[in-house]
Parts: sequence; structure tokens; C-alpha cells
Amino acid sequence: MTRTRFAPSPTGYLHIGGARTALYCWLEARRAGGQFILRIEDTDRERSTQAAIDAILEAMDWLGLSYDEGPIYQTQRLERYREVAEQMVAAGTAYYAYETRDELAAARDAALAAKEKPRYNGAYRDRNEPYRDDPNRVIRFKNPLGGTVVFEDKVKGRIEIANSELDDLVIFRADGYPTYNFAVVVDDLDMRITDVVRGDDHVNNTPRQINIYEALGAPVPHFAHLPMILDSEGAKLSKRTGAADVMQYRDEGYLPHALLNYLVRLGWSHGDQEIFSIEEMTRLFQLVDVNSSASRLDAAKLGWMNQQYLKSDDPAEVGKHLEWHLRQQGLDLAAGPAPADVVIALRDRVQTLKDMAERAAVWYRPLQTYDEAAVAKHLNAAAQAPLSEARARLTALAVWSADSVSAALHEAAEALGLGMGKVAQPLRVAITGTQVSPDISHTVYLAGQAQALQRIDAALTKIPA
Repeated sequence: MTRTRFAPSPTGYLHIGGARTALYCWLEARRAGGQFILRIEDTDRERSTQAAIDAILEAMDWLGLSYDEGPIYQTQRLERYREVAEQMVAAGTAYYAYETRDELAAARDAALAAKEKPRYNGAYRDRNEPYRDDPNRVIRFKNPLGGTVVFEDKVKGRIEIANSELDDLVIFRADGYPTYNFAVVVDDLDMRITDVVRGDDHVNNTPRQINIYEALGAPVPHFAHLPMILDSEGAKLSKRTGAADVMQYRDEGYLPHALLNYLVRLGWSHGDQEIFSIEEMTRLFQLVDVNSSASRLDAAKLGWMNQQYLKSDDPAEVGKHLEWHLRQQGLDLAAGPAPADVVIALRDRVQTLKDMAERAAVWYRPLQTYDEAAVAKHLNAAAQAPLSEARARLTALAVWSADSVSAALHEAAEALGLGMGKVAQPLRVAITGTQVSPDISHTVYLAGQAQALQRIDAALTKIPA
């Protein structure tokens, strides 16, 4: 069974690159009918925080990347790491070393002076030192001295690194904590991970980990190292250029499945298709189809993609996401229209839910300000008859709906022998205080019957006698 894992370190929020890695892991497992595991690699005691863990879990939940097992915390597995490390010492594939920091620094300086690559000199490799209580005690892995490590990366292809480039890395420290390269091997082995999917900044770690797998006599998983995501200028992402908390994308008004669709296309394609449902992604995605070159963030494309979902998704479902943004605007949902109706009115005009909520505020708050230029242009003597006729017909409506409002306004225009624009523009200013709004039928309907009539009355008082 295919088993993948997403293993973030809780030293900060879940950023866009991590979200793509999580998505690719999730899709690979789901396509194969396998399992997806969430592991929290929280052994960095100085930088790991509960706030970061909470942020990661919140982002995974918002994105809908459900996991079959987890979250599993490395700090709850410390005894397991110690057990395996000591088993390796007993088997002769690891050993205790006791150098002080000064001794290690001196060896490093000597290597640099000799113009050699700084690396552990193997002083304790063959000494078979027993365990003793010493603050400098570590367990080091006995890395093979000759040969090469070769693996077929599902994204990058064949990778080969000579063991002479590696040294005897520390796998367990005196403080009772494992090092990264050791802990992930023990975790992936215990969790029966078949496919390790992660960023290509881990490529250099992989040969070390493969050697540890082989020393344990364990099967080596498949590896897939994903290329970087760059900003629009081709530079490394920064907070300013897109390396943002995934939840910031929610705050800016993107739908989670629109963001997933955008992320899946950052390095993977299926012909010329741009829009993929979750079902299509799950069925079509394969790691071997991921491009090995870096991808660039494109804010315009993300905005376009988000709008496609605003237009095509069930308004009631989009409305559930809009509710959060309306509340962020400090709006009382009970004081205005159903969010689904707002979606229908505005989805062709905006790219984000945040923009939609900001524009919708006019239907949830009393109208207190008017655009003076709009008032001067449209609330003049010529507006008296259209507003009065529209008011009378809207008052008579027994059923208040977008269709009934539309019919009433068209009847008003016909009764006065006017084009619809002559009725719509003064009404638009009356309802919104501006010259800009969606279709006039939706604009009036969303205000609600009582509020629409009240606003028309207020507009009539602004017409010069």
C-alpha cells in the first residue's frame, strides 16, 4: 500500500511551498488508494511552538487535506529513537563519541588549514568506547567509507553521491534528542512510508538517510524531491513576495479548493487543462509527471482561477466561505441578504471573497454616505418620476425576489416611456450611494423590501425642489 507523509517542523506557519508538498503527498496517496500521514517534527526545542503547531493544523483543515493517521509528534517518540540508536551501537553500525566542542573545532580548523573539506575525522569510529555519563556524549553513524549511494528520484531522475562526500553524522545527542536525519528514518520505517515527498533542499540529506536504512536492513522508500517555488521575478520567495502563511490566502479571500488547484499546477500539468476538481486531481496526478524545474508564483493567475470557482461553484457553498469574510467586516449577517444571494450578484465582478464582502457591506449597514458626484448627476429633477414610480411598484410586490424586482422595475420604465438606464441609475445611487453596483435588480433585491423603500425615500429628499 502506498503510504506518504507530510512532516512539517512547527517553527512557523504553513507556507505556500509546504502546502504544495502536503498536497502532492496527499494526492499520491489518494490516487493509489493508499494512506496519508501527518507527522509533526517538533524536536527543535528552541524554535518549535504550540502556536505554530496550531497554525499548521488549522491550515491543513482549511485546505481539506485530511490525514489517515496523526498528527504524530516526534517528541513523543524519543525513547524509540534512543532504542534504535543503541541497537545500532550494539550491531556495530554506530558508536559513542565524546569529543568536546573545542576538540571538534580544532579538527575543523586543521581540515580548513589543509584545504580539505571540514568533516568529522572518525577519531572514535573504531575505538568501541562504552557508554559513559558525559555531557559530550553522542552516537555517530558509521557511514560506509567507499562506494556510492544511488537512487532514482521520481522527479529529478538518477542521483549518485560518493560516500567519500559524507561523514559519520551524529544520530543521537547527549540531551536525549535525535538528529533530523536519524529521526526521519526511524519514523518513516516505523510508519511504513513508501514514498518520501519533500522539497529539493533535502536532496543532500537523502544519501545519508539511505545509508541508515541499509544499516538497519530496512527497505528504502521511493524519493521525490520537489523543485522550489519562486516569486514572479524568479527570485527566492520572501514574506513580501509570496512566502506567506497559507491562512493569509484565506484572509485575502481565496477559496481553499481554488488554491489547491493553483498549487497542483505549480509543477504539474495534464495537457492544457487549467481547472481541476479535487476528484480530477486525485485521479490524474502522479509524482512522475512533476516538472523538475522551479515554478513561479503568478498572483494574476491565482486571482483568475479563484474567480472561475466563484462563478461555477454552488452559490450556497461559496456563501459558507463568504460568511467568514462578512463577519471580518464587522457585519451582522442577520441584517442583510443571504450570502448565497450576494455571491450570485457579485461573482462576475470580483476575484476574491474579501472584495466581495467589502462590496456587500452596503446591504448589511445603513446607508450613511453618498458619492456627491453621483448625487449631483443622478438625483436631479429628472429622477423624481422614475424613483417614485419604482417605489410604488416595489411597494406593491407580494413576493420579494430578484425576478419580481426585475419585473417591477421594467414595468416602471415602460409606464414612464423611459429606457431602463433612466430608472436604474437614480435607483443605484439611492440604494448604494454610488454610481457603481451589480445588475440593478440584484442591487435593489439584496437591500430587502423595507430597506429599499427607505433608501428610495431618502434619495427623494435629496432631489432639489
